[in-house]
Amino acid sequence: MWHGSLLAIHTTTEARAPMRRQESARLLAGQGIEGDRYVLGTGTYSSIPDIREVTLIESESLAALKRDHDIDLSPDEHRRNLTTEGVPLNHLVGRRFRVGSVVLEGGRLNVPCRLLELVTGKKVYEPLIHRSGLNCRIIEGGDIRPGDRIEPA
Repeated sequence: MWHGSLLAIHTTTEARAPMRRQESARLLAGQGIEGDRYVLGTGTYSSIPDIREVTLIESESLAALKRDHDIDLSPDEHRRNLTTEGVPLNHLVGRRFRVGSVVLEGGRLNVPCRLLELVTGKKVYEPLIHRSGLNCRIIEGGDIRPGDRIEPA
């Protein structure tokens, strides 16, 4: 059985605004991260119905981007809320897992968008196909912090 860890938490209050690192976050079941753009309805895609209460990306994808394409994309640039390590995100669609005491359910794989290239000025669209993370529902809310264990629920 796998287990991983939460490396970083990032949120922002509005579309295209810089992501800010958080030392902790409150995840609200059925809504999102308290204070984040998608709870506030101010995200680029807020008006489009979808599963995006919280978004995750693997640190391993960021390392591969650097290794294979010589592109540095830091956790405050990738526009996902949670950066993980040792978590097989692509295999978690339709599955429940824990981040600390919070329970998430994988909704769909995240698709890279051209907006990320616009915001960062980096050619990451094609290299992130199939490696752009996971959009999730929050089933059981609570507080999370970097260092929290991530494991199957």
